[in-house]
Amino acid sequence: MKHRTLSFTLLLTLIACGGAQPGVTSVPGHGAVAIEVIPNPIVATLVSGKTYDFPFEVVVRETGGRATTVQRITARVTLGGGLTLATETWDANQIRALGYDTTIGPNSEVRYRFSPRKEVPDDRLFGGVTAELKVDATDDTGAATSATTVVTVTR
Repeated sequence: MKHRTLSFTLLLTLIACGGAQPGVTSVPGHGAVAIEVIPNPIVATLVSGKTYDFPFEVVVRETGGRATTVQRITARVTLGGGLTLATETWDANQIRALGYDTTIGPNSEVRYRFSPRKEVPDDRLFGGVTAELKVDATDDTGAATSATTVVTVTR
């Protein structure tokens, strides 16, 4: 698996959120996915000036016992009381173009490792930006499933 950096929007989505709140939506007897970000919180490491490294790993687990394919990943970044700053969606073709496998075997997982280096224009963003990451998938029968998670970032 190739390791690539996601766009700044996904970075903010993954690193700038509240505590973990994973959710799984599935149909009994069909595939299901769960998502986790490690570590949570993600620890931003100052490189110099306003530039930080944000090392983390995204784990997507199949929990329903059926082969599952990731269809899309959506990131929604919000500020404070819910003002949406950005929303970005990657479909399966875009995910594969980043070098990632979108197929998850029954009761197995895929891991995506990232360590993007980004400039943070205002340190107050570490405490005020929240985000949600959602993974939508289908199992080998075509049944839909999804999972969401929220993470935090610290310095």
